[in-house]
Amino acid sequence: MRKWLFLFLLVNSAHAWSAHGYALWGKLRYGADFSHFDYVNPNAPKGGDLRLVSNSRASNFDKYNPFTIKGSAPAYETNLLFDTLLAGAMDETAAAYGLLAENVSVASDRLSVTFALRSNARFNNGYPVLASDVKFSFDTLKGPLVSPGYRTLLEDVDRAEVLSPLAVRFYFRKPNRELPLTVGGLPIFSQHWGEVNGKSKPFDQIVMEPPIGSGPYTIGPAVFGKDITYVRNPAYWARDLNVRRGTANFDRITVKIYRDNTARLEALKAGEFDLMRFFSAGDWARRVTGKRFDSGELVKREYTHRLPTGYQSYVLNTRRPLLRDARVREALGLAMDFEWMNRQLFYSAYQRVQGIFGNTNCQASGLPDAGEMALLGPLRGTVPDAVFGPMATPPRNDSDHALRDHLRQAQALLKAAGWIFRDGALRNADNQVLRLEYLDSNEAGARVVTPWARNLEKIGVQLVYRPVDFALYQQRLQKFDFDITSMAYAGTNNPGAEFFDLFGSKAADQEDSGNHTGMRSPAVDALIGAMVSATSEAALLPACRALDRVIGHSHVLIPQWSAPTHRLAFNDWRLAQPPSMPPYASGETWAMDTWWAKP
Repeated sequence: MRKWLFLFLLVNSAHAWSAHGYALWGKLRYGADFSHFDYVNPNAPKGGDLRLVSNSRASNFDKYNPFTIKGSAPAYETNLLFDTLLAGAMDETAAAYGLLAENVSVASDRLSVTFALRSNARFNNGYPVLASDVKFSFDTLKGPLVSPGYRTLLEDVDRAEVLSPLAVRFYFRKPNRELPLTVGGLPIFSQHWGEVNGKSKPFDQIVMEPPIGSGPYTIGPAVFGKDITYVRNPAYWARDLNVRRGTANFDRITVKIYRDNTARLEALKAGEFDLMRFFSAGDWARRVTGKRFDSGELVKREYTHRLPTGYQSYVLNTRRPLLRDARVREALGLAMDFEWMNRQLFYSAYQRVQGIFGNTNCQASGLPDAGEMALLGPLRGTVPDAVFGPMATPPRNDSDHALRDHLRQAQALLKAAGWIFRDGALRNADNQVLRLEYLDSNEAGARVVTPWARNLEKIGVQLVYRPVDFALYQQRLQKFDFDITSMAYAGTNNPGAEFFDLFGSKAADQEDSGNHTGMRSPAVDALIGAMVSATSEAALLPACRALDRVIGHSHVLIPQWSAPTHRLAFNDWRLAQPPSMPPYASGETWAMDTWWAKP
């Protein structure tokens, strides 16, 4: 032990940061001696069950391995199985604290980060978590057998090196303040996962073998098509660690699988599960009722959060010839009447998404400032001219004639793009009809697409609703075989390398990447690079705001809507919770992590 500790201290003699956690901008909320996060009940009792319901549109799962490309859908909530080197807190952003690692040290040149692992960290099979396991996890996630999103995320991480059994170092290709948090947040699994008689198998062939992870839960009983249960590991190595105290309180967490929303809602009313998050404003306003709500057994409550809005959007696939012209894409957006939809369909429960960084400091507004212009100026001619004017904002239809005016603007854009109405349809010079397909995995989605399709029909655009089963939907998304679809992108207060996967040129040609818009722009690549390489918050903000402008004025996303609260219905007779929800928590994660069962 002394030998590896000496080596660890020797190789870390010069560092820009060395502490019990890491903060992107240099300030940690919790000191080295903190006993637990402020938002947990450190004395929460262990025991009991938490019964959840799948909110995914997948009707089942066909693999326990959430990382491999093989298979259609992984088991729900597999994050319960894997610990990470660092763990984030729900009451601050841009910071994380030691979980598997007890210390994190960043080199003075910021080209490497070294983690000292805890000697008591264990996998669920009792094996110690070693630096070689961390390297194995990194090499696997960056390899060709998993989703390309990890490769894009880790593109600037050159390699991992085992310094000793309990010390691992990651080397970066260029200085990047975010990368210690990126590698610190990777799921760590055992290099022995999938071994048979001491022999390993290719990672993509590890499909239904239960993961060997170091998280608080292991896979328990599973009935395909019905449910899957996670069982708390009573020997969980970190149960008394400060970042875990007061969390993972349920003995069993069961996720029940229902194939449609009506069945889920009726099962909740019948007492089949304990907690459900609501995404439908109509359900929340009108259908969350019944005798169990009247008796107080079930409670519906909204929790205000400070999370980024995300950018749930209609995604326009620019790989399709009909959608390559930005004027056509802008015209499609002008035909969407959010205000009418919010009144008539959503009970005025939503707000319009504003850019890709809504509700964060990265959100662009008004005219570009000097910092943004310093980045955008050299890109003039490679980005839309409108980027240098006011920030793109979705059209509002508050007045009686607003929609009519917007449809006229849309018609003018289509005409300028070469689309003329003749022979009963809107056609281009090649006599193609402007007919687009909206791909969905849920027939209920037609309800919100139909008003948009009606408005598009008024300007000659045909939008055909195409529902398919979830497996085919996934396959078509992976191969970018769609014109338009809808996606709920998660927001972030600290954007980084993941945006190369979402909008980077390389990702546009990688099957199963996150670049569903097909964006290929050296200017966008440069702005993401500036954002990722920012060495201070003052340098980050102009870069992400400039990126926000370019994406907005490219019209590859038509903003949809977001809710400022988490809407949860839960069994108040079975579940207890801390006094308040931390500001940066998601509803289900907060409940799974910090709630507990009443006696």
